[in-house]
Amino acid sequence: MERVDQIARTKAFAIAIIKLVEMLSENRIGRIIGNQLLRSGTSVGANYRAACCSKSARDFINKLKIVEEEADETTYWLELLEESGLKSSEDLKQIKSEAHELISIFVAAIKTTKK
Repeated sequence: MERVDQIARTKAFAIAIIKLVEMLSENRIGRIIGNQLLRSGTSVGANYRAACCSKSARDFINKLKIVEEEADETTYWLELLEESGLKSSEDLKQIKSEAHELISIFVAAIKTTKK
C-alpha cells in the first residue's frame, strides 16, 4: 500500500508544481525557471512510477536515485524563485516542505533497500 500512497503523493506534488508554474510571470526569467521547475518537479512522480516497475532491487535503487536527484533539483529551482524575490517564502513554504519530505522518504527507501 505504501507505494500506492507515494504514487498519489508524487502526483499531487507534480500538480502543485504545475499550478505554481502557471502563476509565474511570462517574462524571460519566469519562463526559463518555470520550464526547469516543471521538468524536474513533474519527473519526480514519473520516475517514482518507473521505480515501482523495477525488475530487481538494484534497478529499484538506481531509479530511486533518479527520483531523489529530480526532487533535489526541484528544491533548487524553488530556492531560486524565493531568493530572487519572484515568489515569497510564504507562497513556497508548503511545496518546499513537501519536496524536502519526499527527498527524505526516497533517501530512506534507498537505504532500506540496500540492506
